[in-house]
Amino acid sequence: MQVDARNMTCPKPVILAIEALSKLGREKPLELLVDNETAVGNVSRLAAERGCLLDVARRDGYTSLTLTPTGAAHPVSDSPTAGAAVCDLPVVPASVIAIGSDAMGRGSDELGRILVKGLVYALAHQEGVPRTMLFYNSGACLTCEGSESLDDIRELESRGTEVLTCGTCLDFYGIREKLAVGSVTNLYAIAEAVAAQPGVFSI
Repeated sequence: MQVDARNMTCPKPVILAIEALSKLGREKPLELLVDNETAVGNVSRLAAERGCLLDVARRDGYTSLTLTPTGAAHPVSDSPTAGAAVCDLPVVPASVIAIGSDAMGRGSDELGRILVKGLVYALAHQEGVPRTMLFYNSGACLTCEGSESLDDIRELESRGTEVLTCGTCLDFYGIREKLAVGSVTNLYAIAEAVAAQPGVFSI
């Protein structure tokens, strides 16, 4: 099986590899095509974690990674790119994910929006999903028409995640009518959800 993950940023190449490996039998190879070193590091680490033999071939402008499952997992340190800067799929111990901005972190807003999109995508493709996701301030834009994360948030909702967007925030930005997934909530309900859950991850 071949999967073309070129022109894709973290975490899509890894998620596509995981999905493809789940469909393959033992000793059946998966060839993944990527065009950035972060993806090479991520997939190499995945190969070690999943007990796959890994063949790395550099091509003109991209890299071919062939993963062959063997059924025996190896420590991550066995990876030929161990120690490289990788973008792992997040482990989500928190029951509540609170997103207060349409951009993740400080610095470049363009980069921040790419990071938020990648995070939501990764959450939607985890084995387990958060119980509740709260969207407030400019994060409210992510649940409205035109959001690049809309399909992933709908996927989360279809898998059981409660999606709540702050009504005050929707009104402030004038986008209440554009809400496209989940339901409208208020600060009191948000406070209750945060207080009632054992863990909250906030961005």
